[in-house]
Order: sequence, then C-alpha cells, then structure tokens
Amino acid sequence: MSAITREEVAHLARLSRLALSEAELDHFAEQLDAIVGAVARVSELPTEDVPPTSHAQPLTNIFRADVVRPAGTQVLDRAEVLAQAPAAEDDRFRVPRILGED
Repeated sequence: MSAITREEVAHLARLSRLALSEAELDHFAEQLDAIVGAVARVSELPTEDVPPTSHAQPLTNIFRADVVRPAGTQVLDRAEVLAQAPAAEDDRFRVPRILGED
C-alpha cells in the first residue's frame, strides 16, 4: 500500500499552485512514496546507541598557532611579492578596472 497517493500529490500541487500533468502526478507520487518508505526503514533501525551528529564524517577544525609578532614585522617582502605580480604600479598591485567612472 502506498503511503502517498496520487490524489494527495494532486491536492498538494493545487495548494502549491503547481500545474502538474497526469504523468507528473504519477511520477511524483511514486517518488514521494519511495522517500516515505526509505524514511520508515531508517526509523526501524536500532539507533539507541548511536550518538547524534551533524555530519557523517567527523570534522575537526584546524587552527594555526596564534603568534604575536612585533609591530612593523612583515611576513613577506613587499618588493619580492610585487615582482611576482602580473602588474604593479606605485608600489601596489595593478588590477583591471571593473567599475565605470560613475
């Protein structure tokens, strides 16, 4: 027995103001029935010992060490970085204009 009937899909389509063809009603009824069946099967699993989680794979944040550097300390040499840029002008990166004059 189907959990979601074609008539229920038609009713939901009317409420949602969706114009579905006869073939679409049959197709969506079949898909929704499969989804409800899958959820029911998952609900049958013994999950009492499974802790709740937000992801299937464990996630770990990776942080760098928070090192305080004295003021004025540069990590990179400005001239060396600018020398590797495609274009530079007045000791800065030169980039294509993306906005008009207005």
